[in-house]
Amino acid sequence: MPDLGPRYEHKEIEEKIYRLWERSGYFNPDNLPDAHKRKPYCIIMPPPNANGPLHIGHALFVTLEDIMIRYSRMRGKRTLWLPGADHAGFETQVVFDGKLEKEGRNRFTMNRDALWKEMWDFTQENKKTMEAQLRKLGASCDWSREVFTLEPRVVEQVYATFKKMHDDGLVYRDLRVVNWCPKHRTALSDLEVKYVEKTDPLYYIKYGPLTLATVRPETKFGDTALAVNPKDKRYQKYVGKTIEAKGVLGLLTFKVIADEAVDPHFGTGVVKVTPAHDQADYEIWQRHKNEIPGPKTIIGEDGRLTDETGKFKRLKVAEARARVAEAIQKIGILEKVDPNYVHQVATCYKCGSTLEPLPKPQWFVKMQPLAKKAIAAAQKIKFFPSHSKKVYLHWLKNIRDWNISRQIVWGIRIPAWFRRNEIAISAESPGPGWQQDPDVFDTWFSSGQWPFIALGFKEGGKSRRKVGTPIPTPTPGRDVGAEASEDYKTFYPTDVMETGYDILFFWVTRMVMFGLYRTGKVPFKAVYLHGLVRDKDRQKMSKSKGNVIDPLGVADTYGTDAVRMALVAGNTPGKDTAISEDKIRAYRNFATKVWNIARFILMHKPGRAVKPVLSAADRTHIAHAQKVKSQVAKHIEKFEFHLAAEKTYHYIWHTFADKIIEEYKPRLRAAASPEEALGVAPGLVSEGAGAPRAQAVGGRRSHRTAGSEELAAAENQAAAYHTLETILIECLTMLHPFMPFITEEIFRNLRPRSLLMVQPW
Repeated sequence: MPDLGPRYEHKEIEEKIYRLWERSGYFNPDNLPDAHKRKPYCIIMPPPNANGPLHIGHALFVTLEDIMIRYSRMRGKRTLWLPGADHAGFETQVVFDGKLEKEGRNRFTMNRDALWKEMWDFTQENKKTMEAQLRKLGASCDWSREVFTLEPRVVEQVYATFKKMHDDGLVYRDLRVVNWCPKHRTALSDLEVKYVEKTDPLYYIKYGPLTLATVRPETKFGDTALAVNPKDKRYQKYVGKTIEAKGVLGLLTFKVIADEAVDPHFGTGVVKVTPAHDQADYEIWQRHKNEIPGPKTIIGEDGRLTDETGKFKRLKVAEARARVAEAIQKIGILEKVDPNYVHQVATCYKCGSTLEPLPKPQWFVKMQPLAKKAIAAAQKIKFFPSHSKKVYLHWLKNIRDWNISRQIVWGIRIPAWFRRNEIAISAESPGPGWQQDPDVFDTWFSSGQWPFIALGFKEGGKSRRKVGTPIPTPTPGRDVGAEASEDYKTFYPTDVMETGYDILFFWVTRMVMFGLYRTGKVPFKAVYLHGLVRDKDRQKMSKSKGNVIDPLGVADTYGTDAVRMALVAGNTPGKDTAISEDKIRAYRNFATKVWNIARFILMHKPGRAVKPVLSAADRTHIAHAQKVKSQVAKHIEKFEFHLAAEKTYHYIWHTFADKIIEEYKPRLRAAASPEEALGVAPGLVSEGAGAPRAQAVGGRRSHRTAGSEELAAAENQAAAYHTLETILIECLTMLHPFMPFITEEIFRNLRPRSLLMVQPW
């Protein structure tokens, strides 16, 4: 009797099997049989944010990457899946700010070091939870190589990159109008801006002899000029002139300038120039610095009007807009209002606050030189889906310089020091009188270096250097990280970068640029982009809609294997996929089917050792199963995981279970009559012990003794069992990357001293 119970108890079995895998040591590629003879294969895990539990999107990437890893391991490769956890800079700051708010606290009133300590403890607790959840999902990653993005070896390499870029003239500090989140009081990059369509009043305001249209009357306190298009004949007589205009705080004077950026078809064709609070206006000012005053900041970091606005000071922007509109109407300079002006408003991608353009000194990366090399390198990368390559190239060809400064506490602090007008780049203080930049790096600045740093890219062959020691100066023509660890030498460039299509710009492009810049190599050979996971109606999941599926919750109910199959089936590269509890339940039923198939076969294992003599039909069935396995392998290698999963599912259920097993049931019965076992007509085999018997069967003479008939019956039964067991093992092999827990448990009952995870494909 097999050790397979009547039901597949997934909770008990999953915990037991994962412990078995970890104890085996085979997650570590160095421990695989003949490890150094194997061809290396590596995936660097996109590090989940250490600020909360895993969601269904994490379950998808874990499943897809684990499929590739398990398949490659079974194909005899020296397979490394390197896990990590991301400090997630701004996103973690947002989460922690919310926690503080619930506790009645505010980070802006806290000591920096105390806040850092609290956030460190918070992320470390979340990291432990996340690791347990990854194990629950079956992730066969090498935990001994796990990396946290605030580890000293990560920080030292991020610092080294920044210094090298500074020395190479690729980073600079400049006063620019940035996207400012007033709630979290930090700048955001252009990619972190979420544009929302809104309908607002469009105010037509008189500026002396001219009228202009604006949705932001509250910023008029920061106006420094008026501008028109040089080709607009209506206003040519005003260009170069200074006009007087009535204002809510008194009489104002403005110079009228001409600039190509002005759209003559918007409003009246006249615009106010407010360089402190509009990016386009800031650029106009830069082109006309010798003609008009510079930026005049009238909105503070907290999103309230400053003292320069008189009676409107300390008002929030929305309230100030309404109050200023009332004031300009009272003094007679509001010509008209269009109440239904539809426009795009920049908001924070995390909290939804309306962003304020504010002038801030920030660190920027010159992207054009880096993008040029990344464009050329696109030919060396395979993209799945293939059209994502065009998206990648389009963004790189239209790239702008990247603001990498963030005004938060949580992150890698920028190693820049200031003393009067001097700037020094160093991991530690250059000496007395120097103050370190309080800002931290945009988390994507460090994440963009993830592949080579995670694999142990080192400086000058040194082992880990304590953070705070000076950064070595790069030797001309040679990168400071030219000498590296064995892992880097063995596994870099990596084989696949699997991630969501929504961070192609945030992350993939930057990894290519940083990889080329620091190592001279593209960091991965292929990019696989998955889509979002939506509900059964293909709606985006959200707590407010009540349609969020907790992957760990449904895994507890239906089993991890069912969740994994439900995430893969029907999921094509780069497309959003739909999942529901019904779909997961259906694959739980499939797991039950696989369990019952195995249990049935094991229950009919012959009691005596008899050499099976396979028939032509037996060999045909085995060959067909092997052909299906070969087709599944081709699908996996072409990143067609959905097709591989579906082919495996249909073969097991509709061919193996519905046809082959039904065909073989008579041959498996241990108490089958000799006639039935031999496939002859009833009554044609003598019941007498050892009595000779000769009967015509199909035109042939059958000469049997009872003993030989029993042997033949046993051989036939053994052949039937051998055929079904062989096909079952082929099925378990092709199913293992998708449903690792149940397949490993069944295989243990077939081959108690072996692990399916390292069986040859």
